[in-house]
Amino acid sequence: MQEQSGNPALNKKIMQRVMSIDSVEHATVPGTIARTIFLLILLTVTGVFSWQAVSTGSTMIAPLLILAIIAAVGLGLIASFFPKSTPITAPLYAIAEGFLLGAISKVFNMQYDNIIIQAVALTGVIFFSALFLYSARIIKVTQKFQSIVLIATGGIFLYYLLTIILSLFHVQMPLIYDTGTFGIIFSLVVIFVAALNLFLDFNLVESAANNKAPKVFEWYGAFALMVTIVWLYLEILRLLSKIRN
Repeated sequence: MQEQSGNPALNKKIMQRVMSIDSVEHATVPGTIARTIFLLILLTVTGVFSWQAVSTGSTMIAPLLILAIIAAVGLGLIASFFPKSTPITAPLYAIAEGFLLGAISKVFNMQYDNIIIQAVALTGVIFFSALFLYSARIIKVTQKFQSIVLIATGGIFLYYLLTIILSLFHVQMPLIYDTGTFGIIFSLVVIFVAALNLFLDFNLVESAANNKAPKVFEWYGAFALMVTIVWLYLEILRLLSKIRN
């Protein structure tokens, strides 16, 4: 499999690890889609619970959020390094991620009315538009396409990492939190790159099925797709908040 994705959960080394798993049954595209939907449902249910907890001002929300962050990071790493565990770790990761997203979404919605409905709607439109364009072969994933998306995605993550490191020394990087014209343009570029990563993810899922990847890839592929969808949603949420400001 030569296909790659900017999604860290679908990088080349991890995919080699997944493909090396012995399995009698093989992964299918419908199977991966079904598991992706299941994980998104879990994420949504726990997100609603977290949203309500923030709304009621529960004193348990802070320790639960800390626990959810630790769980999401830990489960994500376990799923990546031990793909066989994804039938268990992927649903647990979705639950932890849903709890975080629910709290984040509620905080944003308290500042900007109806912003969450807009963010969810835009995320869905972009996802299904990308799926249609890929399925209809209107946009084809070539080696050049992969290279451009990988370079762009790597640049964005390096910029985010540098921002986090410098923030520890009270140095604020421009663009990410900037609500001016350049900040909005930056967010649009990031959303565009995140959307392009969906094409790479779709291509990798299809390629895995064609190459008779082990059955467990359905769970792993669903986990990886969810990572991209969550990233896309958060970036759209950030963009909408900038526009409101």
